Amino acid sequence: MSAPILDPDLLQAFVAVAEHRSFTRAASALNRTQSAVSMQVKRLEERLQAELFHRSTSSVDLSAAGEGLLGYARRILSLNAEAVGRVRAHGTDGQVRLGVMDDYGTMIVPPLLKDFIASYPLIHVEMETGLTSTMTDRLGEAYDLVIAMHPEARGEGELLRTEQAVWAASAAHRVEELDPLPVALYPQGCLFRSWAMQALDQANRPWRLAFVSHSLSAVEAIAAQGLAVTVVKSGTFPPTLRRLTARDGMPRLPRAEIRLHRAQNLSHAASLLADHLVATLRQPARRAAI
Repeated sequence: MSAPILDPDLLQAFVAVAEHRSFTRAASALNRTQSAVSMQVKRLEERLQAELFHRSTSSVDLSAAGEGLLGYARRILSLNAEAVGRVRAHGTDGQVRLGVMDDYGTMIVPPLLKDFIASYPLIHVEMETGLTSTMTDRLGEAYDLVIAMHPEARGEGELLRTEQAVWAASAAHRVEELDPLPVALYPQGCLFRSWAMQALDQANRPWRLAFVSHSLSAVEAIAAQGLAVTVVKSGTFPPTLRRLTARDGMPRLPRAEIRLHRAQNLSHAASLLADHLVATLRQPARRAAI
């Protein structure tokens, strides 16, 4: 005689009653009627030919058979959900256009995309790096998602984390001692460019624009050769450079916010990637001072 097949829907009703110790509360949790939950538990008991609960007017308690079944029921439901999720994940396809800052596109986002594509192999992600200040204006037209940098407490989109802007220079050259100070920056529209210029002007520090490039690696290479100082994020600080502070005569720079922007009417594939980026990039909230 073959063993009875355990219906996940019946097991779900059983687990809910066992956890809530009440048919009424279990029905509310499952968004079903009490009579439906009672009938499902009764059908499960009939299928197993065992009483799973001791019922009274004031309580519902697991029987010995119910205690023995509960752990298996939870494992079966968990495996069922995992199997359904995996099949649906592998069946989800689509194309997602992602715009991101150069340093995040080089150092931060690629391993996150690797994990995402392992779970959703039929989703194709097109990533473009560059100045995100212009990308957000083309959200929905050229990009589905954009990870952009904003001044603190002034940006739209979902806050992922904060980044301190810091001065950086060659580890082997004291370029910060030059007068005027040579600076390697990004083109107009870059937040770090405007912050650097404003901070130097407010500190009455003579400076000259020595190098401008859209390429983060090019700017960092110029700084690494001792030809100029530059500005980078603390979270992606290059190992080839040296951090400069007020002790080196450099003015303090503001903090930036990294935010995720979503186009309207996102596809399911783009929504999945957006949720993945939020879950993996978002910093825990800081505790308030006591």
